[in-house]
Amino acid sequence: MYNLGIYLYLLGVAITSLFNEKVRKMWRGERAAIAYLHQHVDPKAKYVWFHAASLGEFEQGRPLMEQLRRQYPEYKILLTFFSPSGYEVRKNYEGADLICYLPLDTITNARRFLRAIRPVMAFFIKYEFWYNYLHILKHRGVPVYSISSIFRPGQIFFRWYGRQYAHVLRCFTRFYVQNEVSRELLAGIGITDVTIVGDTRFDRVLQIKADAKQLPVLDAFVRQSSSASQSPRVFIAGSSWQPDEDIFIPWCNEHPQWKLIIAPHVISEEHLAQIEGKLKGRKVVRYTDATEENVRGAEVLIINCFGLLSSIYRYADVTYVGGGFGVGIHSTVEAAVWDVPVIFGPNNQRFREAQGLKACGGGMEIATADDFRRIMQGFVDEPTLARELGEKAGQYVKQMTGATARILSDVNL
Repeated sequence: MYNLGIYLYLLGVAITSLFNEKVRKMWRGERAAIAYLHQHVDPKAKYVWFHAASLGEFEQGRPLMEQLRRQYPEYKILLTFFSPSGYEVRKNYEGADLICYLPLDTITNARRFLRAIRPVMAFFIKYEFWYNYLHILKHRGVPVYSISSIFRPGQIFFRWYGRQYAHVLRCFTRFYVQNEVSRELLAGIGITDVTIVGDTRFDRVLQIKADAKQLPVLDAFVRQSSSASQSPRVFIAGSSWQPDEDIFIPWCNEHPQWKLIIAPHVISEEHLAQIEGKLKGRKVVRYTDATEENVRGAEVLIINCFGLLSSIYRYADVTYVGGGFGVGIHSTVEAAVWDVPVIFGPNNQRFREAQGLKACGGGMEIATADDFRRIMQGFVDEPTLARELGEKAGQYVKQMTGATARILSDVNL
């Protein structure tokens, strides 16, 4: 049934690629992957294979890739992606020797791919469970590890109708899971090669903080002007969507003493114009138009480019992370690592780091605009409150680091 499903999915992708540019990139990339490997693989090298579905999983695997490269330079690294949103952003990543799409999981593709690369070890990040690739790797005796994986009772592996498919989990040499619940669920179906190490993403955000970019325009934007009696406070909204903006923009319009930085998730001209239309009577500058001079008197800075958000959070007194009124919140730990409190919407139950931030007091969930106003009024009334809660957020992140070192000390390289 699995292989029949894969071929039906393959047919669907081929048809959809005729009309969708993103799917077309994936379809072409998958078909070109084997030829790419034949052209670029060093037959004398020993390759460690990392597979990430998309950009988020890549960020979880990145600390392990980079640490492995430093400690074991004799190995080369192959990095594969399933989604264009990962590959297109990181296809020039210097931490891997080879980067390509992973061909869809047919038996033929899996055999051809593994014959081309012949990895000595493989790491599948978080939710990647490709039946044919994993069974062939196991048959060939290649160690395979699942890192930063997290399991929930509702997943197919733990349902009566999914027990057959759950055999794919036995192909892994070991699981490095995020929590005790995952370990218990796996034990319930007889899988005991499991170690709780936490989430490598926490190691990654500490790396990002250490390597944060210097941003002179942001320095100028948040700096106290010569005529001001005190420095302005700064509210930063990262990865925001329209429902998020409908909540925090009206409050910020009513409190011009707070400078506002918005890094929307979508930076299309239509969305940017929509945001600017809501910022009534405020001086707004887009980052790509900003200079150190023209931002000094601005009240709102819109980040209309990618790659800066993790460095920008350092300027915040309070942060808001978007997505919680849609499919789910974006990364809260990128903000929390800077010792600032994090506000987010209600769809956060599947995000362990958000639950941890709520538990320690460094994260606050809102469901309505009134919730947001109440929280922000607390920060207005008690100027030291944001710093106190921010310290709790930062401490939570620091306590959760170390997964990368635990994994590398355990695997047999």
